[in-house]
Amino acid sequence: MKMTTRVAILGAALLAATLPLTAQKGSSANQPYELSAMLSGMWEGSTPGNELRLQIRSATTDPSHLYDLYVQVAGKYQGENVRQQGLIRLESQGKSVYFGYIPHFDPTVSALSTNVARFTDEEANAACGLVMDPKGDGFAGETVGSTCARAIRGAIGKWTIEVDPATIRIRNVKTGETLRFKKVSK
Repeated sequence: MKMTTRVAILGAALLAATLPLTAQKGSSANQPYELSAMLSGMWEGSTPGNELRLQIRSATTDPSHLYDLYVQVAGKYQGENVRQQGLIRLESQGKSVYFGYIPHFDPTVSALSTNVARFTDEEANAACGLVMDPKGDGFAGETVGSTCARAIRGAIGKWTIEVDPATIRIRNVKTGETLRFKKVSK
């Protein structure tokens, strides 16, 4: 009986010692998946003048890009009609996530198109990206200069992006202009 008790105690101690490691691994092992899950869904603008809707969903492109997302932006921003679409490519970079955005200037391309991951030279040259780091319950990053100005109309200057399970906040570093979105469905 003493042997069984010792084995049980040793087993429980080993399990207890490894649980924090398992929990830590699970929370950071697949950052692209976590960010992809947060971004996927329908979003609505929640700041004054922001009547935009974001639809973000998985886009199957190829087995080496498991976390590609198709994003479509439609609606009005400060009274102007907006319609843009493109591919978000999320890739692991250590504890961070590389967030690449490649626009589709052809409005007939959709998440279900066979050419969702094929881009014209103009689209490929307009691509932009940033590194997103874990922050609180989500992720945050900052663009480098005006790298996204061609990809996203009006995105001149540095912008910060913060994502958590319920909100997306995009802010111009210099002017403070901020676009907030709230998640309305998954």
